[in-house]
Parts: sequence; C-alpha cells; structure tokens
Amino acid sequence: MDSDEVQDALGRPLPGGGRVAANGMYWQRYQDTGLTCIYEREMILVAVAVDALEGPLVQVGGVELIDRVPSEARVEIHDLAGREGVEVRVNWSGDPEVVAWGVSMGTAQKYVLSAEGHVQRPDEVITDTLFVGAELADDPYAAPPVMHWRDVREQGSNPGAWPVKPDQDRPRWEWAALERVGPLRFGMTPPQVSAALDDEIPAGRIGSFPFWWPGEDGPWNPSEDRFEEAGVSAHYSTYPDGVPRLGAVTLHGRTGPQAFYACMPLVGVTPSVLDAAIIEHLEKHDLGLRFSPSGAAGSADLNLTLGTARVGDATVSEPTFHAEHWEI
Repeated sequence: MDSDEVQDALGRPLPGGGRVAANGMYWQRYQDTGLTCIYEREMILVAVAVDALEGPLVQVGGVELIDRVPSEARVEIHDLAGREGVEVRVNWSGDPEVVAWGVSMGTAQKYVLSAEGHVQRPDEVITDTLFVGAELADDPYAAPPVMHWRDVREQGSNPGAWPVKPDQDRPRWEWAALERVGPLRFGMTPPQVSAALDDEIPAGRIGSFPFWWPGEDGPWNPSEDRFEEAGVSAHYSTYPDGVPRLGAVTLHGRTGPQAFYACMPLVGVTPSVLDAAIIEHLEKHDLGLRFSPSGAAGSADLNLTLGTARVGDATVSEPTFHAEHWEI
C-alpha cells in the first residue's frame, strides 16, 4: 500500500504526528487509532507499530499480542511458534521476535483510571508490537525506515533479563536541588561529566544536528549520554554559546546509585508506593506537586521527576533530577 491507500483505510491523521526524512522515508502517527505507519521511499508502507494503550487488538494464530502481560504473551508466542516450526529469537529490548511472522514485540508503561477518574501509573508494563513486511523481517530495527522512526542503536541491547542491583550494593549519592546530583553539577559540559564519573566513556549517546537552511550547517549536539558502569544518564541542553551543558541526570532504576529525599530511597523501589509517599509529603509541606505528561509525580520546587525502569513484567523507580527551567 502507498500512503494514499493507507489514508483511505484509516482516515486523515491528526496534524503534527509524522516526520519525513531528506531521503524520502516517512512515518505517520494515527493518534486516534494507536497506529504508526512507517514508509519506505515513494511512500510505500513497510511497517506498522501498534500502541499498547490505544492500538487495536491484534492476533497471530489466535495469540493476542497487544496489551498483554509480557511473560504470558511470550509463553503463548513460543508455544505457537513451536507448533508452526518457526524460530523465536530475542530482539533488542529482550522481547520475542519472529521473522516468519514479521513480528517484533515490545512493551510500554501501563496506565489505568482510578475510581475518581484520574490517570494512574501502576507498577506493570504491557506489550506493544512492531509488524513489518518480509523485506524488513530479518532485522526490523536495523532497517532504515524503522530506524528513522525509532533508532535504538544507542539504547543498549537486552538479553531478556532485567537484574536489579541490591540496594546495599549501590553507592549513595547526595543531591542538592537545582545544583548537583552526586559528583555531577548542572551546567557541566559532556567532557566534564565524563571526567566526574572517573573518565567513563558513554556506552550510548543520543543527539542531533541543528535545524538548518540550504547553505547552512551546524555541529552534531549530544542530548543524552548513557553511562552503564555509573548507572546514570546525563541529559544536555545546548546553550546560546553553542556548548551542550548538563540539564538533567537520571539515576538508573536497576543499576544506578541510591539517592534519598525526606529519608525515602528514590531508586529501584516499587513506583506506586514511592509515588504515594512523595505525593503525600509534597502536599503536606506545600512543595509544588506537579505531574509530567507521562504521569510521573514530581515537584516544581525540587525539579524531581519519578520515572520508571522495566524489570520484566514490572517496573522500579528511576528518578530524574532537573536544572532550573528544564522542560520535562
């Protein structure tokens, strides 16, 4: 199918949900149906990503693939693949991938509605799926059209296990709101961040070139460095002087240092329990409770946001500390 035929089938997408590359590759998000359509050059459909929360329920051989507990879906996928005599392998995120079906599984944070009608973030993840044509099935996330939509090369591969470091084995980091986290001070350049972490080289780096007009160009700027040994990610903003500087620090939920707020450990604990404790404390002391678009509780005064990291079917807490004026 080409993009016009997809639009005939799905209707016109809402504006602002797509992106086109200079080489003609394109992806389009259909927000009202929970689908992302990924196109090769000349707008030929080659892949469809189905959202865990908003996408349609899709089956392969009677096995439901969307909005499932990952371990339960994995068992059923392996059972069906065994009956059909096809191979199941582990993809970059540690989830099942079946070349013969053009299926690569993934996960997303689960959300539910409370009795009062508010969106809540429980402690589980649910499945989503990338479906690709035969020409991309052998290695979907290495295919240029899919990489244009989601480039996972710098995110690190997962062998299918999510070990969590015991709390007693984590170093303790102190933090001062809006100033520093452990040895990392907001405003540091990427080389200074690496030096503060015992000269560790980033295991992964995400960044981009600036927007440019014909005849103009600019340097590639890092937006995030992932340090596996230290268990932290450094997030950068590019300042007016053109130098990327540290604007936020994430302590990895599974492996990162431990930090405390009001005697509460913030890293690697059950998110719902921590969310409730943080919300109670912030409201009790009138410290500016706010929620990120992802539903993470935080403080406008502390610039602390509580994210999550996957641990199999569940999640653990993964805080991010922000400099002043950092947008979450």
